[in-house]
Amino acid sequence: MSIPGMRRATIGLTALAVTALGAVTAAPDQAEAGPKPVDVKLLAINDLHGNLEPPNSASSSGVINGVPAGGVEYLATQLAKLRGDSKKEQKHTITVAAGDLIGASPLLSAAFHDEPTIESLNLAGLDFASVGNHEFDEGAAELLRIQNGGCHPVDGCADGTPYKGAEFQYLSANAFKTETGKPLLPPYAVKKIDGVKVGFIGMTLEGTPEIVSQQGVAGLTFADEAETANKYARVLQAQGVQSIVVLLHEGGVQTTGSDINGCAGFSGPIVDIVNRMDPAIDAVVSGHTHQAYNCEVNGKLVTSASSFGRLVTDIDLSIDRKTGDVLTATANNVVVTRDVAKDPAQTTLINHYKTALGPVATKVVGQTTEAITKTPEVLIGTAPCDYKVIKGSCGESALGNVIADAQLAATDDEQGAVAAFMNPGGVRADLDAGPVTYEEAFTVQPFANNLVTLDLTGAQLYCMLEQQFTAGPTLLPSSTVRYVVDLNGTNGTTADPCSGTRIVRGSLTIGGAAVTADATYRITVNNFLSGGGDGFTVLTGGKNAVTGAIDLDAFVAYLTEKSPISAPALDRIRTTAEVPAA
Repeated sequence: MSIPGMRRATIGLTALAVTALGAVTAAPDQAEAGPKPVDVKLLAINDLHGNLEPPNSASSSGVINGVPAGGVEYLATQLAKLRGDSKKEQKHTITVAAGDLIGASPLLSAAFHDEPTIESLNLAGLDFASVGNHEFDEGAAELLRIQNGGCHPVDGCADGTPYKGAEFQYLSANAFKTETGKPLLPPYAVKKIDGVKVGFIGMTLEGTPEIVSQQGVAGLTFADEAETANKYARVLQAQGVQSIVVLLHEGGVQTTGSDINGCAGFSGPIVDIVNRMDPAIDAVVSGHTHQAYNCEVNGKLVTSASSFGRLVTDIDLSIDRKTGDVLTATANNVVVTRDVAKDPAQTTLINHYKTALGPVATKVVGQTTEAITKTPEVLIGTAPCDYKVIKGSCGESALGNVIADAQLAATDDEQGAVAAFMNPGGVRADLDAGPVTYEEAFTVQPFANNLVTLDLTGAQLYCMLEQQFTAGPTLLPSSTVRYVVDLNGTNGTTADPCSGTRIVRGSLTIGGAAVTADATYRITVNNFLSGGGDGFTVLTGGKNAVTGAIDLDAFVAYLTEKSPISAPALDRIRTTAEVPAA
């Protein structure tokens, strides 16, 4: 079924007769000679992150093209609409996802270890999903419980009812048990529709260990995405499967334009990965960067549906009934608008968990005088600033600065901290102006990371800041920190990030005093960073580490004590364009 008036990108995938635009056309005698192709529809989402309720429409996370979007009550309705009314249309539709369905979730889902999100996706008819990095937040054993069911080993059945597990299948082709070399979950799945087979290979990004706590990936090894896809494409072909779709939790970004069905200036890790994929692979449903795009890369359809259930990618495959090959693949990103009827089963599920959650969610813990956002300033390059694609390209954010200040406030007296640094990936939502509830604070800081205060030398601090340009994103500093980035400086190497010259030597100050190489400084980060997360390996060399409060508790305490809070100035990181070299 097509949606009238919506633009659809088309890619031809056979060599019958390729037009200048890449679409396939067959000569009339060819078209009439063979049996009619089989039409298969894929409905794809990615990066839901447990957003059962509509994301906040007052911030960018709740809108698409200026239209309020998202919420599983509306997502389920839109999926049902896209599947069509006839039984044939519904049988020819497969619903898939490209990872991060759970993890970094709002309180309504996270308080119950994301069981509500899995149950919601069961109701919505999801068939297959790749694992994403956030599926590993609580470790391999917990991911297997999420798949297979059973109450949490510590918290039990938190809502008082049994948890039956996912009715859809998670796929993890490139996440292996280190001890056995076997995939943690099935690497692929095959669906047969009207005589043709469609294969799905599911993967997360190879760099998952760099962006998940070490406890989360303990006992696991992650393989190269393209090599893994090609390996299992051969396995599928040996089973007679010629239509192959990769569900990959890695992505890219449009560097110009914002068309949800565009591909303007497309860049990012996904480009190299797809360029190395076997021609047998027809389409790649991607994610991770929370972007919307509809591209052709290396002759393959490459799509992403933004994040938080605000879009559904509607993909139509025309498959040769005789050979099993994909003839054409077309895609259209459809906005999950909130002007449709709510799905009643989803409403019932949300109300059940709201009741189980109780009044803690609505407790007011602070006040803001204005909206305080996680949107970063552009440090290097041009908008949009995406730290997942271009390391070190993003600068401070107002909310990130507030969180760093909260972490310093929680550790300056007892632990002697003089500065704090926060990773931007741990700041998950904006704060609106007005009262801040516990649920809103939790949505901003949902990971329950511990604060860790440790000793670093001045040389290690400079190296840590240089690593922003080789491995990790720009860290968000507390108000005690100032430094200057040289726009003409050079990045260090992966082997020796300290060799970079991006940070102007002598510009780094803490509490107004210049940082010197041999002096020791007491610094606070979260346990994700102290374990080398986001590529900040220099932090693993810190001394005299002391584990302190949960980051959310520090944030809530700061909100309560300092309210009303205003957005701080973005003046902690400056560039040589602002501060010319002497």
